[in-house]
Amino acid sequence: HRAPKLTDQDTIVLADFDNRTGDPVFDGALKTALNISLRQSPFLALIPEGQVGTTLQQMTRPLGTKLTPEVSRELCQRAGGQAFISGAIAGLGSEYVLELKAVNCQSGDTLAQEQVTAASKEKVLDALGKAASKLRGELGESLATVQKFDVPLEQATTSSLEALKAYSMAVKSAGSRAYALRAIELDPNFALAYFGVGNTYADGGEIGRASEYYTKAFQLREHTSEREQLQIEIGYYRDVTGELDKAARAGRDVIESYPRELNYAELGQVYMEQGQYEKAAEVTRQGMRAVRGKRSPWYSNLAEDALALQRFGETRQIIQEAERQKAVNAILHLCQYALAFLRADATAMSEQQQWFVGKPVEFMVLELASDTEAYGGHLRKQRELTRRAVDAAIRADSNEDAAIFLAIAAQREAAFGNPSEARRTAAESSKLAPTSQGAESEAALAFAMAGDATRAGSLAQDLDKRFPLHTQMQSIWLPAIRAQLALDRKDPVLALKSVQVASPIELGTIGFVPNISCLYSVYARGEAYLAAGQGSAAAAEFQRILDHSGIVWNCWTGALAHLGVARANALQAKTAQEADADAARVRALAAYKDFLTLWKDADPEIPILKQAKAEYAKLAAQ
Repeated sequence: HRAPKLTDQDTIVLADFDNRTGDPVFDGALKTALNISLRQSPFLALIPEGQVGTTLQQMTRPLGTKLTPEVSRELCQRAGGQAFISGAIAGLGSEYVLELKAVNCQSGDTLAQEQVTAASKEKVLDALGKAASKLRGELGESLATVQKFDVPLEQATTSSLEALKAYSMAVKSAGSRAYALRAIELDPNFALAYFGVGNTYADGGEIGRASEYYTKAFQLREHTSEREQLQIEIGYYRDVTGELDKAARAGRDVIESYPRELNYAELGQVYMEQGQYEKAAEVTRQGMRAVRGKRSPWYSNLAEDALALQRFGETRQIIQEAERQKAVNAILHLCQYALAFLRADATAMSEQQQWFVGKPVEFMVLELASDTEAYGGHLRKQRELTRRAVDAAIRADSNEDAAIFLAIAAQREAAFGNPSEARRTAAESSKLAPTSQGAESEAALAFAMAGDATRAGSLAQDLDKRFPLHTQMQSIWLPAIRAQLALDRKDPVLALKSVQVASPIELGTIGFVPNISCLYSVYARGEAYLAAGQGSAAAAEFQRILDHSGIVWNCWTGALAHLGVARANALQAKTAQEADADAARVRALAAYKDFLTLWKDADPEIPILKQAKAEYAKLAAQ
């Protein structure tokens, strides 16, 4: 009944392996393997690579500094850890001797030590895994969890040391795609390498390209530990099949089994896509508390949640805290841009846009700037910025994002009354990324809005066939597309049937990073109510868009929602009783003024602007 060497509240630094064999294949590979083996434990918590890098900088040491026992001990102390684990391998004739040692980073005392012998190079991973399992028990983990979460290393990773070394280089290089692809070449059954490649594409917004690798990882997930299996399932269900309920369930399972690991952000993202921003914020904060360390991506998640909940002051506080922690990233700069847009601060928007200049992700802010110009009716400037965003995305190997930008531009052209330009731009989008789910969805909606029922119907049919279980496809995209097609056929009853039922999922985030939403299905429902002569219901839908500016940001739907409110109230003024009609007329005039003020310096030739001015003049003259 010895007291445990560590508790479930302690954190550990993993030192670099000391390779005394002279064989470079062990460089990096054994540390990566040990990391994967120890991460199976729900008891031990390794300090994440991001925090290691931040702490090295605080120690005035460059990133990539070799974590010798001496460096690891100092890093452990600075990071508030309890122990560090070091490893060594040496040759002994045809055999290999491996040693693992856990050291208290405060006192320098050895907490546990294991030494094993591998009969050959091919047996090294097996021996390392067994030593890691014994070490877990020596450090205080219960025998029950050691036995439950103890997949052999060759099964959890790969039997190829060369593939494992390539994968370790990918991990060390912050997810370098080239190294992960090399690992796949060396071992076509290396599930974690496929998942790593998928992550690199998903992080860049290339969900279509990520899906191919997530699918392969999912098919091979039995060749991983339970923890990695659950993470692969989250990526697969979220980004491939789109089954958000299953993705959320996998996220909850991994947190339940590994409450101290960094899986909270992934679950939070799924909740955001489900439109459950309170739950997303809570689970993200729960993760911050659990690991007692604040990683920069989590601040951006919190900021997006606060924006979506219309808590703009809280959003600023989150960004300020991230700045104090030196944890500001590109997404937080985009959130600052959004805050500046919402308070109409052109100077602050320009400052945030400047931060992106020359960076690989510059296309993100160029697209946002394009949205902003369109929001104010500056169609010529919008076209110029869209082209710059598309070109920048293509240069950054993000054709999927470029195609999405073109499809959104096509929607704006259609909404503003330029169907021919809309069809041309949507066709260009379809050619650029023909298999992308995101681009195809945006283009289908654009074709439907532009009156090209053939192209829109064909794309909708393809999307329905390819994504029958996809939560957002079936709840947001296809209803909006079908509603627009029905409106084009002058059939508001069918349009309303397509988008009749409002649901929380409609508020879920979609689109490129950062995840925002134009609330397409809400907008389509408002248009359908207008066409059906139901002014009050239409006004409520358009107002719903205006009330969620923290989700909509600078989408074209946000600008035209002002006009939608005006038209809905003008319709009420025609159909209501005298007193109610007068009140509706006043509301309509006010809403028209809001829109015309918003577009006071808009390009004068835009058809919808001409229509709005004529409608306002007619109503004002009554």
